[in-house]
Amino acid sequence: MYSGVWKFVLAVVTLLVLSQTLALAQINPRIVREVRHELVTLPYYGVFDWLEYEVQPNGTVVLKGQVVRPTTKSSAERRVKDIEGVTNVVNQIETLPLSPNDDRLRIALYRQIYGWNSPLFRYAHQAVPSIHLIVNRGHATLKGVVSNRGDATQAYIRARTVPGLFSVKNEIRVEGDEPR
Repeated sequence: MYSGVWKFVLAVVTLLVLSQTLALAQINPRIVREVRHELVTLPYYGVFDWLEYEVQPNGTVVLKGQVVRPTTKSSAERRVKDIEGVTNVVNQIETLPLSPNDDRLRIALYRQIYGWNSPLFRYAHQAVPSIHLIVNRGHATLKGVVSNRGDATQAYIRARTVPGLFSVKNEIRVEGDEPR
């Protein structure tokens, strides 16, 4: 009789421990929302920067991406560190090298994609435009989200016409599609 009771107690305790472990392993959606909010409201975060993050179950936040200004990198880390529930911040954000040629290419790329006569002009009317233009040593990468595949293709075609770019990589996702 006692062995049956002990087996039951052991099963209940095991179930409680497993449920607590699973609860801890889940990512807190509040932290995800707050990290996103803090990153998109950085004062110098703009169309030439790209930030990504990963929230891990233990409260660690991994920051990734490329930024033009070193202060954007340090500000992102500082803001995310101050969020309640974040235990550690791993900052893997790359600061793009200073280059007058890259600056010229960024401006030319912006004008080509967001110009007044471009069908993509509507994406420029947001606080932070949804198509980000990353230029690193003459190589451009388009990142962000657009509403349809045609807009992603149009951005890529327009970017390829900018003189002086060595290559253009299209990493634009379509809204509603699964991330690659």
